[in-house]
Amino acid sequence: MELRLRYAPEVVNAGRFAADIVVSAARVSGAELDYSVGSLAVVDGIIEEFRASGIVSGQVGETLFGFGCYVGEVMVRQGGAAWRAVSAEEVPAFGFPLVVGLPSGQVCNPIGKVFRRLENGPQDSLPHFYTVFAEPWRRV
Repeated sequence: MELRLRYAPEVVNAGRFAADIVVSAARVSGAELDYSVGSLAVVDGIIEEFRASGIVSGQVGETLFGFGCYVGEVMVRQGGAAWRAVSAEEVPAFGFPLVVGLPSGQVCNPIGKVFRRLENGPQDSLPHFYTVFAEPWRRV
């Protein structure tokens, strides 16, 4: 799937994608996204509404990318993570040019997770994703 993104998919723009989706979610859904861990349940609900409406990723790819950046920004702001670019060798594994590195050295793919959330439903819960990857490092 080819995405027509507003900005280059680079580390310096991850926060811009997230900020744009905050504005869009408020305007379209009345959702308040405040970069809190709790707000991931709101994003999860929006993605589930897409699913229930029969929307597929090809129809909302740019929006899903933005929500993925939002999830990543929550991990950065609340979980001590940092955005990083994917190397050419990692592209096949991650599928997207940006991932999040955690203080543990683990790497996770919040953008890919949002796409999987739409495809697979609640089994790919975004709050659970945060809990598994970022929560242990928050307590350190």
